[in-house]
Amino acid sequence: AAAAAMEPERECRVLSIQSHVVRGYVGNKAATFPLQVLGFEVDTVNSVQFSNHTGYAHWKGQVLNSDELHELYEGLKLNHVNQYDYVLTGYTRDTSFLAMVVDIVQELKQQNSNLVYVCDPVMGDKWNGEGSMYVPKDLLPVYRDKVVPVADIITPNQFEAELLTGRKIHTEKEALEVMDMLHAMGPETVVITSSDLQGPLGNDYLIALGSHRKTKADGTKVTQRIRVESPKVDAVFVGTGDLFAAMLLAWTHKHPNNLKVACEKTVSAMQHVLQRTIKSAKAQAGGNKPNSAQLELRMVQSKKDIENPDIIVKAAVL
Repeated sequence: AAAAAMEPERECRVLSIQSHVVRGYVGNKAATFPLQVLGFEVDTVNSVQFSNHTGYAHWKGQVLNSDELHELYEGLKLNHVNQYDYVLTGYTRDTSFLAMVVDIVQELKQQNSNLVYVCDPVMGDKWNGEGSMYVPKDLLPVYRDKVVPVADIITPNQFEAELLTGRKIHTEKEALEVMDMLHAMGPETVVITSSDLQGPLGNDYLIALGSHRKTKADGTKVTQRIRVESPKVDAVFVGTGDLFAAMLLAWTHKHPNNLKVACEKTVSAMQHVLQRTIKSAKAQAGGNKPNSAQLELRMVQSKKDIENPDIIVKAAVL
């Protein structure tokens, strides 16, 4: 066993097409470091390059268009280095850019039928029970009709899951039905990363739900479903969804048939990062309300927790 442990793991390469900020942690800045720490090679395409995330009072920068994305991909292709095990995507504002991402994913899947596409279909969220989109509305049909069908793992929040299926979620049973609808559209793993559902542990906990559907060799389908309740942290963080999707990619790779363990490691690591961030932000704010700069995720300081998270959040099998 020791000899087997010494053998180098096969290099696993991720193409991550997300936003980039000079300062702080969202998009590729939130995804790259944890993936590298967990042993992945990460090639990043920066869909935007901004000074900082848009939650600050000011931001400046550039946006990559679909032609420029295509040009970068062509460069990789000409050098025959467009071989990937995973593609990861997050926030996008432009329909033609998103359509180009789908073309690239399809081409990469033709080369490698085992390629796994992890998509966070970032479209909007709920505030005080009311959902609203923060991307142009014409992205919804592209996500629903083109992106989700080629995705293998999707990580919508409750509002995004409702948008994609056209069904509202009021109960856990309805959430499971919505996840079944999403499975039917293509992905074999669906994680609703946050919801306003009430769980057994009560109001101070945020519920995430996961569903993994596998087709066995004889054609029968087996579905594993889990519920994760994690303590709510009283602050607005930016980049948590990007970090979640990246770590879920890593932990499902390491535990391919155990969504329970993959989610426990992902959510526990998130808790460690958020607790460290809020503690640091409060200390910096000195009694005032922490600002955007103070609430930037304490990513580097959390390296050990990302690499080997102490399991502080357990998942229940449903």
